[in-house]
Amino acid sequence: MTESFTKWDVTEHLNTQEDARLYLEACAEEDLGDGSLICAALNDIARAGNMSRLAREAGMSRKGLYKALSEDGNPTFATVMRITRALGMNLRITA
Repeated sequence: MTESFTKWDVTEHLNTQEDARLYLEACAEEDLGDGSLICAALNDIARAGNMSRLAREAGMSRKGLYKALSEDGNPTFATVMRITRALGMNLRITA
């Protein structure tokens, strides 16, 4: 019997804003300090929703949003904040 596998895609499981928030929180906790996991999570959340609408609400072009959140992207902190706010989330730092 041959086993077949399909690629698991987190975007299929980010159905609510609460799902997205919890996912982003978990990624922030596991990030190594370079922000790459946070950016990857933002990319996943953006892909799970409407990328064009998110870009518009973040004051960016769709292409710019894709580029900023790509694997090779290096968004500024201001860009990350604009995307986070456009997703209806706030950054909170706790001890």
